[in-house]
Amino acid sequence: MARRIPPATWLRAFDAAARHMSFTEAARELGVTQSAVSRLVRHLEQHVGQDLFVRYPRSIALTEVGRAYAQTVHEAFDRLAGGTEEVFGVARDEPLTVRATPGFAVFWLAPRLADFRARWPEVAIRLASGVWASDFTGDGADLEIRYGDGDWDEVEAVRLTRETIFPVCAPSVAAGLHRPADLAEATLIHAVGFEAGWPSWLDEAGADAVMASARAISSDTIAATVALARAGSGVALLRSSFADAALADGGLVAPFTQATPLSEAFYVTWPSLRPLRPEAAAFRDWLVGRADVEPDRPMS
Repeated sequence: MARRIPPATWLRAFDAAARHMSFTEAARELGVTQSAVSRLVRHLEQHVGQDLFVRYPRSIALTEVGRAYAQTVHEAFDRLAGGTEEVFGVARDEPLTVRATPGFAVFWLAPRLADFRARWPEVAIRLASGVWASDFTGDGADLEIRYGDGDWDEVEAVRLTRETIFPVCAPSVAAGLHRPADLAEATLIHAVGFEAGWPSWLDEAGADAVMASARAISSDTIAATVALARAGSGVALLRSSFADAALADGGLVAPFTQATPLSEAFYVTWPSLRPLRPEAAAFRDWLVGRADVEPDRPMS
């Protein structure tokens, strides 16, 4: 008896739409039109006899059965990709792809990468950027450097850093900062999307009233906040794992000694269901060897 398996094109469209929560973004990933994705998903819904998405005027959401099926379909594609690589290997000219935030790539990875290149000169590397949590799906990358608490579904994770945050600014700005309360007259540069930021640091410094009067600039990357601070646009918060590179040339200084510890950190992650190819395993082991902390657990 033939199995009731929908066409792969329908499943691909559904998987991409479920990961992005957007027909438009799914279309961009697949290289087709938004209407084509919508049509393919509708075919799949007719095939299984149930709605997989709730369609709103400007957004979509998975139904309860859609959420369950999305996980099944995604795991199936992961197993298929992993099995293909295990049996046939990866094309020799395919680079090792590592996805990381711009800040981690610039301030942590770039200063250390020459060491890996010296050890593994034959490995081609592609660095891909991700900013938001939705950018880190495990797809299209051998390894991802994620920021958070280390608890993500369907990936293995090993901690690379232990973090504190502290203010940094250009020397000309620091000249007018003698105590945390002076920040009330400064511009605070915020990195949005992080659990801890200026409110946490100011509270520990006993200067929480500063938030009410200080001017503000916001950016969605630490790399941008550091660049703004270096240019004299205000005061940013720097993560301790970035300090060596960011403070090395004197263009940024720390006006205060207060540093606030964070529970979140950077982790190297890889899909649980997909075997790592040798180059990826070597890069992972190298990352952990250069890490600021001892591994939380043995790696497999």
